[in-house]
Amino acid sequence: MKIDGQCHCGAIAYEAEIDRPRMRICHCTDCQMLSGTAFRITVPVDEASFRLLRGIPAEYRKVAESGRGRSQAFCRDCGSPLWATSAGEGPRIIGIRAGTIRQRRELVPDRQFWRRSALPWVPEIACAEAFDTQ
Repeated sequence: MKIDGQCHCGAIAYEAEIDRPRMRICHCTDCQMLSGTAFRITVPVDEASFRLLRGIPAEYRKVAESGRGRSQAFCRDCGSPLWATSAGEGPRIIGIRAGTIRQRRELVPDRQFWRRSALPWVPEIACAEAFDTQ
């Protein structure tokens, strides 16, 4: 499935080919803070299937408790979070932020991670299998 999207102000645009329509929900505390809300929803895509069409995002690198780095891409003009990927060498999976994808209504979450960190008022999400960690 071909998807495309952009930041809120349109300065950055991308397209990608995903193997199958899937979305992931993450309830970890980093995703809560980085999204400014209760959880973050992403669509994973192989780096080779992702293409930046316009603009150059700013990046913030976060090092997790595991010691692994994650690069967070966002628009320096409007602040929209765009995607995250592992920092360093090798083939990477890009986690595109669902809110920036034009076809987001066609994608349904099928997994949720770090459910043990979910805020207590977040209802169960029936369509997505839940895991306490990753």
